[in-house]
Amino acid sequence: MAQQERAVRTRRAVLEAAATVFAEHGYTAATVADILKAAGVTKGALYFHFDSKEALAKGVLEVQTDQQLPEQEIKLQEMVDIALSVAHRLKYDHVLRAGARLSADPVGRRHYGSAWTLWVERLTDILTEAHRRGETLAHVVPREIAEMVVGAYNGVQLYSQLETDLQDVEYRVSVLLKHLLPSIASPAVLMRLDAAPDRGARLADEAVAMAAAV
Repeated sequence: MAQQERAVRTRRAVLEAAATVFAEHGYTAATVADILKAAGVTKGALYFHFDSKEALAKGVLEVQTDQQLPEQEIKLQEMVDIALSVAHRLKYDHVLRAGARLSADPVGRRHYGSAWTLWVERLTDILTEAHRRGETLAHVVPREIAEMVVGAYNGVQLYSQLETDLQDVEYRVSVLLKHLLPSIASPAVLMRLDAAPDRGARLADEAVAMAAAV
């Protein structure tokens, strides 16, 4: 058991180090030597878990949607919570920042893929359930909306990154949602949705408080 726990910790350390390097340098300029230095592990330990730089990039992308948020009474609120939680975490979470950069790399993504498809699938599931519950307007097609949200979100995130190094990303995502939600949410649901810029920060604080109480 102890050996398994060490292996899990080592794998996570390597992934976080790879994410830090990818977020800073991009896929092409990043080297395995840089990742080894950042991770503080041996080459053998790294290659035990990931046999190439491409595998490291895939590993970083695979964990993009791992965060679990509380279920909400209104299903559409869960989509909003994902958007604003990711916006909040992008300012300090190298794994998410690396995922955004890797996914938007037109050359590298041919080799390792993209996190966008994972996000589309997750949002499609949420929107499908919201539609079934009658939370959305009748014309809504869940997958179309999921793809639109992911596309628009990445545009907003990139704009914020280039203009302010993501310092205003929560505000910009909140503005995006403010203009998007009236076109998909039923009026009764819309008035109950919380898409304030600080929603992601509040959810993070609640998660910390719950963990401390356990």
